[in-house]
Amino acid sequence: METDWGQLSHAYGPADDIPGLLREMESEDADVRAEAAHELFSALCHQGDIYDASAAAVPHLARLALHGPGHRPELLRLIAGIADGDGRPAERAAARRAVAEALPALLPFAHDTDAELRDAMVLLVTALGHPYALPLLPLLRARLAEEPDPGVRGRVVTALALLEAGDGGWRHGLLADPEPRVRLAAAEDLLRTAGLPLPGELVDVCARAYAADPHEREDVSWPHPYRPFTDRLLEDDPDAALRALARGVPLAHDVNERWRDREAQTLPWALAELDGAPWELYRLARTACALPAEAHPRVRERVLPYRGSDDPAVRAAALTVLARAGSAEAVPEVVRLVEEAPGLDGTVRAVTAVTDVFGAGALPVARAVAGRLDAAPAQLVAVLARYPEVAVEVVAHLATLVRERTDGHGGAVAVLGSLGPSAGAVGAQALRAAATGDAGFPVPTAAALAYHRVTGDPEPALALLGAQLAEEPPEGLAQAGELGPRAAPLLPLVEPWLAQRHTVSRRGRAALTVWQITGRTEDTVEPLARWLVADDFWPPVETPALPALTAIGLLPRFAVDRLRKVAESARRAAHDLFVTGGPHPDYVLRSAVRELLATARVLD
Repeated sequence: METDWGQLSHAYGPADDIPGLLREMESEDADVRAEAAHELFSALCHQGDIYDASAAAVPHLARLALHGPGHRPELLRLIAGIADGDGRPAERAAARRAVAEALPALLPFAHDTDAELRDAMVLLVTALGHPYALPLLPLLRARLAEEPDPGVRGRVVTALALLEAGDGGWRHGLLADPEPRVRLAAAEDLLRTAGLPLPGELVDVCARAYAADPHEREDVSWPHPYRPFTDRLLEDDPDAALRALARGVPLAHDVNERWRDREAQTLPWALAELDGAPWELYRLARTACALPAEAHPRVRERVLPYRGSDDPAVRAAALTVLARAGSAEAVPEVVRLVEEAPGLDGTVRAVTAVTDVFGAGALPVARAVAGRLDAAPAQLVAVLARYPEVAVEVVAHLATLVRERTDGHGGAVAVLGSLGPSAGAVGAQALRAAATGDAGFPVPTAAALAYHRVTGDPEPALALLGAQLAEEPPEGLAQAGELGPRAAPLLPLVEPWLAQRHTVSRRGRAALTVWQITGRTEDTVEPLARWLVADDFWPPVETPALPALTAIGLLPRFAVDRLRKVAESARRAAHDLFVTGGPHPDYVLRSAVRELLATARVLD
């Protein structure tokens, strides 16, 4: 029966494009097939999700694998992905039935002369799982005995371990196999079910087998309950991960990203793994932030060769590391970087590092930034807020940035506001124009708040925030409090959002603003604490409720246990998604939470 593809769907909508992609898979042009295979995988098994079009496509994919001009392994892997895909129960059942019906014709590939096809078939049989794969266990056992390719044989070990019932005692006999990938597969599966602490002998087999034949560990998506040995170590047993690290498995930064206070232990291997890529250097900079001072010379020595790189991105990353490792020699080098490449993202990171570490000692860097304002992005301009003695000298230039809306105008607004009255009439005029002029100006509220800090006049900010708070949903709820008591006229627009019927974040933002305006705690501490520990905002790395409650000095008891886990856990509560080369956000969070718990009075 003809498939009505227009009535089916895939990841991107109606599946009426699938017939065309299937036809392209019959092309004699390998590039055309490669592109079609990529689009089919993306549409039919998108990040592991399947759709009603996925099951309908399986017979066509199987036919192409059998009779098409090429890309057979890719087609078999797509069929395997559909067999093990996530979706609605009916879609999953239909997909597995379709794969089970197609499988008998595909079984000869398990004995093909092409190792890649045999490998794909092992994955396909495993992905189909119980009960469909059980009759094929003898085939897998035969492949284990006969398979000449070490990589495929290792896959067969994993497949049998996932599919067979029992204690899998046969795997112990493979721990001394001459092929590293076979040893690794056997030990890996034994580790999957081992208790904690993980057995050192199994960790050693995995580590030494991997070190003997390093390879990409993410090239196959095995079905549940498979776990790579590195995941088991990293997630459950950091000491076992360190043991594997010492035996040649490159896990230094992975250990540091999952567990706290391991930087000194992993440092030798973090230095050994470094090959000079900017992202690796920024990870090392983050590590340096957590190291004791006596470890910094080793970091500096390892990074020095990259300081003179011809690539500004590498040089900026190296200077970031050197600054975080306490090298004052980084300061004049960062001055030169600002002069040569002010618009580089790495320049912002290097400047941030030297100003964080050396403070007033980085004054030459601030002067270099002041000399390159026309080419500086907002983040770089904003650094001048730390150096008012430099910023006050370039008020006219900062005002020009605001008026002309250059790339740095947001930073210029922040710096002028930080100067307060020292920004003078020139700064005030530019900020007022930005706050009250063209509605299309990108930062009118920020300019109005800065204008208040410079002149003491809240009227432009009150007008803007009043209009925003009258909207549904209200904008400016978290900004109004920056005016302090001068925002009292806005309270009738803010206080209704304290009511229980509103979302935890709206209540929290309203509470923050009410406290900033009035100093009240009787109706603001509870919503602030609810916001702080809410699942939707956990971990609270950027939630302003944390510093607010610390300043207030009060904490409801319902928030204590969750916060105490953040303060005491050996495992990270927050992760560093962007790795900018600064302190790990988890350590910043831990310090802030510990301060709150140590200083706040607990309310019953």
